[in-house]
Amino acid sequence: MSITLYILKYHPALSAINDPPGNRWDIDWKATTAFLFPGQGAQYLGMAGDLVKDVPKAKEMFEQASDVLGYDLLKLCLEGPKEKLDSTVISQPAIYVASLAAVEKLRMEAGQEAIDRATVAAGLSLGEYTALSFAGALSFEDGLKIVKVRGEAMQAASEASESGMVSVIGLDSDTVKKLCEKASELSGEKIQIANYLCSGNYAVSGAKSACAKVSEIAKPEFKARMTVPLAVAGAFHTDFMMPAVSKLSDVLATVEIKKPRIPVISNVDAMPHSCPTTIKNILTRQVTSPVLWENTIAAMMDRGFEQGYELGPGKVVAGIVKRINKNANMINVEA
Repeated sequence: MSITLYILKYHPALSAINDPPGNRWDIDWKATTAFLFPGQGAQYLGMAGDLVKDVPKAKEMFEQASDVLGYDLLKLCLEGPKEKLDSTVISQPAIYVASLAAVEKLRMEAGQEAIDRATVAAGLSLGEYTALSFAGALSFEDGLKIVKVRGEAMQAASEASESGMVSVIGLDSDTVKKLCEKASELSGEKIQIANYLCSGNYAVSGAKSACAKVSEIAKPEFKARMTVPLAVAGAFHTDFMMPAVSKLSDVLATVEIKKPRIPVISNVDAMPHSCPTTIKNILTRQVTSPVLWENTIAAMMDRGFEQGYELGPGKVVAGIVKRINKNANMINVEA
């Protein structure tokens, strides 16, 4: 049954990208069964331990990943140190591999038919690469190569300037925008919404001084319930990540992207794209563009959403979906 919860306000990015004629998804694509993948921050020490014990294919994937990356990824997931696992360079490949390994867990436990029921896929930030690999647009190895470079490039961009992210809880998006404008004015530095997660939960990215100002004024002046500084290296999904774009473009030029077998919703415009060239362009833009997750889930609800799977470490994505629609049927297949 299709449940329309609300209509989100128009976002400028929503009409920014068009596939060439003949390379568009049919207007009647359905989101009956959605496969959703987490982003950076979902990692935790010890993740994938049970997976590699119970799922032979999962162990094989981590071994293959270590060959590509040049280090023992599984050992870092299991033993850390935590600070290293949490780094952008390590956490992105770790989440990518663990999430696809969770797909293999579902395949082993519920059969290929459970995988074949997926009608749409999406991933939060980094998770978009996982979703594209799941949908056959990227091979596992090519996706891992891109994610490796992406993590390294984003880490380098973060080290080039003092920047960060803050989660703002309890405000609508218009109020958070006003909060960012005031923080920018007071600090003299840029800050903006980077992750449109769901109503009452938005992450802002910007200069360290602007992040500090957001935390200072959000509760007393804008009546936010709380703010939480995020443990990330820098201001992701803003122009602070512009130094990462050229390296990301270079590695994307070396891999083949195919038309996904099912629609994969882009973080950049909350729409599915089927043209490989368009997908590459979107992935290049994604690192500096806000994540339109709120719009993505709303679009799925309007397209007949019945059941969703979150595949990978943690339960953040399922929690956000339940915030948007408390009646949403979500199943966690945890790494």
